[in-house]
Amino acid sequence: MAVNESAENYLETILILSKKLPVVRSIDIVNELGFKKSSISIAMKHLREKNQITVTEAGFIYLTDTGREIAEMIYERHELLSSWLEQLGVPKDIASEDACKIEHVISRESFEALKNHFKCAMPDVTAHLK
Repeated sequence: MAVNESAENYLETILILSKKLPVVRSIDIVNELGFKKSSISIAMKHLREKNQITVTEAGFIYLTDTGREIAEMIYERHELLSSWLEQLGVPKDIASEDACKIEHVISRESFEALKNHFKCAMPDVTAHLK
């Protein structure tokens, strides 16, 4: 399931917005990310073509099972990595920014090893994760 960083960020953003809003629309993604409407429109077209989202006639965006799986994986990584960095004393904004970079490049194996380590060594970091 090779997905580029940009697509992962869009999918994660849709997931996060879907937790806050009754429905997600392109304008919500524009407002969240601060990108141009045209950029979001192109990105949503690509995600639809990859069957990672569906868009209703009313413009409501929903993650497909494939899109949700990717979004949840990236979100879990972000949450764990940013929590860990904060526990190490990194300011929240920097921890979140760094986690956003790391979450896209870390291998599944390395992330699982970190997660298992944190479950034993720092259970408060992983309490809210799967």
